[in-house]
Amino acid sequence: MPTKLRRPNAALAMVTALLCVVFFTGAPLPARAAQAAPDACAPDEELAYVCGAERPEDILALPGTRWLIASGFAKGAGLKLIDSAARSMEFWYKGSPDQIAPDTAAYPHCPGPPDAALLNDRGLNLRAIGRDRWRLLVVNHGGRESVEVFEINAAADRPRLLWRGCIPMPTGQVGNSVTSFADGQILATVLTRPGTTIADFVLGRDTGAVWSWRPGEPAFHEMPGTALPGNNGIESDPDERHFYTIAFGRHAVEVFDRNDPHGPVRRIVAPDFMPDNIHWTAGRLLLAGMRYDEPACGGLRKVVDGVADPMLCPRGWIVGEVDLAQGRIATIAYGTPRKHFNGLSAAAIMGRELWLGSFQAGRIAIATLPVPKPVSP
Repeated sequence: MPTKLRRPNAALAMVTALLCVVFFTGAPLPARAAQAAPDACAPDEELAYVCGAERPEDILALPGTRWLIASGFAKGAGLKLIDSAARSMEFWYKGSPDQIAPDTAAYPHCPGPPDAALLNDRGLNLRAIGRDRWRLLVVNHGGRESVEVFEINAAADRPRLLWRGCIPMPTGQVGNSVTSFADGQILATVLTRPGTTIADFVLGRDTGAVWSWRPGEPAFHEMPGTALPGNNGIESDPDERHFYTIAFGRHAVEVFDRNDPHGPVRRIVAPDFMPDNIHWTAGRLLLAGMRYDEPACGGLRKVVDGVADPMLCPRGWIVGEVDLAQGRIATIAYGTPRKHFNGLSAAAIMGRELWLGSFQAGRIAIATLPVPKPVSP
């Protein structure tokens, strides 16, 4: 059943808490315990929430609709379809026969549809392929390392999802994020190749790369010159010539020439935060991540005895916008550490709201999108 956002109302919170316990346990709570139970999904002073979305590492708005799509970076966490108007969520891919339509000619090396009970996905990418139709790419770790290919038909009130195939990642390579171009080329990042660690990229060492696949090719191949300290989020440019990759260890956006990717042509460093995913949303190039120098967590992320801090201590959250003309990243929204929403990793614009994903939390967050201040002449 959909998970809905609840408004801050004391009476409603008490009743809802009791009903939730009855639904999940099958037995009523004693009255005193029900009265003491807080509304665990209530808005706080900075964010509102839609709960039940286990580790929604990436989030995208489906253009021209009220719907958003979120991934789930845990076994069986799968894909979520979010109704922004109702502020509700449902698990979308169930692996049912009406959701399976393999294109074996386009994806001949795919062994079959993913198991919905295992689907564990991270990066997402949307590309229009017709009127009210979209191709959705999903980086999957559930049962196999692959990029799953879905099609979305958004002509009806509720979008329809079809699985079309997959492109397996090379042995030993674990995908992170994914993007695409109009000619069908798909790029996927690998954060840490075999033999490297998170500690390596925190210390500034190259650990990952960008991998490319084109229609008709048998497999992904590494693009020489794209190794970075922690290749994370990736996005293509509308000019079809460039792509952007997050170097997580540098807290920077690296700009590559698609036709000559032997090293970045430009670097744009983020101010005091660690960008994770990067996406075009409502015509703006946004990235999101945790504060790098967080006093509440002892300051900078540290490496101790060869192990990087897993960043379980809640850090402040920041959403930035890449200004390509000025070569800078402007902060458009930020907040202080949230007890129930750590690990900000993605942001999407829906109307006057920012919808936020996390690689750690069990919920999606919603913030008001600040109105840009007019520029003085």
